[in-house]
Amino acid sequence: MRYGLKGDTLESIADIFAKHQRIEKAILFGSRAKGNYRNGSDIDLALLGKGLDLQYINRIHLDIDELYLAYKLDLVIYSRIENNDLIDHID
Repeated sequence: MRYGLKGDTLESIADIFAKHQRIEKAILFGSRAKGNYRNGSDIDLALLGKGLDLQYINRIHLDIDELYLAYKLDLVIYSRIENNDLIDHID
């Protein structure tokens, strides 16, 4: 289990992202990326791509909700992050 997630969970998320052509890259960050996650920890992902906005992110969330995952996904648009510490952590 990579990052404390089953392979089919990662595959399902990747399949959703593949359907959304504006997403060029997704970067895992937070406790799952650092390896200090716990049972039930959320999945933090920074999305990179052209034309990403909150409305588009909401559409992605709707698709992800249909997966009925046992985890909460937090999606952020990398280009809109203003917190330098968070940018450093993601990079």
